[in-house]
Amino acid sequence: MINDSSKLKKGQKLKVDLDKLNDRLPKNVLNLLKNEPIGLLVGYKMVDGNQFGLVLQLKSGLNQWFFEDELCEIEDD
Repeated sequence: MINDSSKLKKGQKLKVDLDKLNDRLPKNVLNLLKNEPIGLLVGYKMVDGNQFGLVLQLKSGLNQWFFEDELCEIEDD
């Protein structure tokens, strides 16, 4: 889980924690994530009045937003 997204950098690799997703995504996106749960941070999205999401570009080229607790940082190889 990401505790402080203000320290993240655009283009950073992040991994989606599939166990944290609560069936809010379409099946086709879930299937993409099962095969490749890593994406690049491309931006932020306001999701309600006091919370925001992180937008990842997945390997397929699809952009999808996630809550901070659905993601974790990974070491860049």
